[in-house]
Amino acid sequence: MWRMCRAAILLSYVVPVPGARAQLPDSVPASSMAAAQVANESMEDAMPMGSAHMRMTPSRVATAADSARAASEVKILHAAIAKYADYRVAEADGYRPFLPNVPQKVYHFTSRPRALLATVHFDPAKPTSLLYRKTASGYELVGAMYTAPRSASLEEMDRRFPLGIAPWHEHTNICIPRRAERGRAVEQRDGKPLFGPAGSITTAAECTAAGGRFFPVLFGWMVHVPR
Repeated sequence: MWRMCRAAILLSYVVPVPGARAQLPDSVPASSMAAAQVANESMEDAMPMGSAHMRMTPSRVATAADSARAASEVKILHAAIAKYADYRVAEADGYRPFLPNVPQKVYHFTSRPRALLATVHFDPAKPTSLLYRKTASGYELVGAMYTAPRSASLEEMDRRFPLGIAPWHEHTNICIPRRAERGRAVEQRDGKPLFGPAGSITTAAECTAAGGRFFPVLFGWMVHVPR
């Protein structure tokens, strides 16, 4: 239980997904191709593949069945999160923003209860996180994030959301400030972030020297799906 709770608490330390495009067969129907495009568009702004902070699932060629299932799941997701176009509704439902005062391309509003649920059960209508872009008047909903346990097999992740449509990823070699020094989360060195999934620290020795806490794998697997 402690591992699940820690995973839920740390789920807020997330960044946009690294770029990757699904390989689709020519036989995929146009209606299903739309779902694949939806998933792929969420991968555009991000860390390069091969980053010390990112591990991706192996690429797969999507089948027509993969695309049809993804289209169905995306339809369920969109219907479920439509009400969260107003970020205040999301907050009322327990979604909490991570570092709202720190400039980010995409802000993750995470539900800890749904994070815990996702460790044992997948519901396409209940994403772990909602993805927002900041606007002059608040936040614009741009997508959602599904998660899976760190121990999940490729087959289990594929059953949740097809690997051939969008690769799953996990964050690796992460250094974060100690709890008493959370304000250091935005600290920079040579103009670059020091801590977190985009930080310059990539080894346990560097993290110890900086006074942080090192995680070889910070939390479980995840995949972004745009609105």
